[in-house]
Amino acid sequence: MNSLEVVPDTPPSKMRLALMGALALTIMIPVTLPVPILRELVGERFAVSELLTSLFMSINMIGAAIAAPFAGALADRIGRRRPLVIGALWLDAVCFVAMTFDMPFTTFLGIRLIEGCAHIFALSLLLSIAASLGGSHGRGLTMGITGAGMMLGVALGAPIGGLLGQVDPLRPLIAGAMVLVAASALAAAALVEPRSAESRPGVGAIWRTVKENRAIIVPLVFAFADRFTVGFYTTTFSLFASGLHGADPPQVGLWISAFMLPFALLSVPFGALSDRFSKTALLCGGSAIYGMLTATLGFWPTNWIGPGMALIGMTAAVMFVPSMLMTTDLAPPQIRSTALGAFNTAGSLGFIFGPLTGGLVSEAVRASHGPAAGYQAAFGVAGAAEILCAVVALPFLLKLRARGLTT
Repeated sequence: MNSLEVVPDTPPSKMRLALMGALALTIMIPVTLPVPILRELVGERFAVSELLTSLFMSINMIGAAIAAPFAGALADRIGRRRPLVIGALWLDAVCFVAMTFDMPFTTFLGIRLIEGCAHIFALSLLLSIAASLGGSHGRGLTMGITGAGMMLGVALGAPIGGLLGQVDPLRPLIAGAMVLVAASALAAAALVEPRSAESRPGVGAIWRTVKENRAIIVPLVFAFADRFTVGFYTTTFSLFASGLHGADPPQVGLWISAFMLPFALLSVPFGALSDRFSKTALLCGGSAIYGMLTATLGFWPTNWIGPGMALIGMTAAVMFVPSMLMTTDLAPPQIRSTALGAFNTAGSLGFIFGPLTGGLVSEAVRASHGPAAGYQAAFGVAGAAEILCAVVALPFLLKLRARGLTT
């Protein structure tokens, strides 16, 4: 399979779809490998507060927010994605290894920033390729399988990281580097270039086209809100589970996996459903239920957390793929990579503010009302943000649906 291979006109084979899902899985496993051991890897290792521990997740997303639009614009400009994905994955692996060295906390965060740039660069271009497969009627299934691979990787990373981190908090970083090297090899074998017949606009033309299609901002707002709340689950939840419920790293990993696994597995059927059912209904309905469950999480007893996290994961799956598909609905084909890069940028911004907001709210409320109230307030803010997004966006989505721009 040479680097000039392009996506054919026929629908992708089952093998091609399986490879795309497997590649998404390997790219995403390293994301949650460190999550169950955040307290040990960052807080205790560098003797910093919970707020600065949360910064470990946010600084990664700052890098992602910077890099995502450049990834899409560069790919749209030169028409080559596969070599960019492979190079980004190698850089990501190097960063994971570098974070195991002894260094000041500021240097550690600097490497984490670069790692975030590399990771989102690879992920944005993978989504761009996935969006080019299957045509307008099969894109939901393709994106659903890719999205399922992403979420399955996130789900598997948490328990694996918890088990490895129980022995040594640096082991999840080494494991992450090894998985990323494997992902680069899989990318070399599995990825194909989108058809090269489309025009390749310059940066100015791309920007003008985005400005002319401002409806794209609606799914981008959902991307921000969704990742904002997920930021609470990958950071605040880990500290909440270990600090308030006394969970050890393997237990934290299992609880996060209980959230991510149904999220992953249900992305495929909901992706396929998005091709035949209203994306607006899936997006707003799923967001409202997900927000209500998130807002109450801090009040649950310990024995509710496992099954409750699974239920939250199910509702998250309802809205995940429809928001990506709506972005491709509203973007002209020639800037689809740019639009998906903007989607990831919006999500990355949400991920930046999610962990930081969780840390700020929990610490502020904890000071006067205790740790339990602090975590309850933090998850209340996360859930309220998701509900507000659905309520505010619904009238705009109905207008776009009436114009035939989406479903």
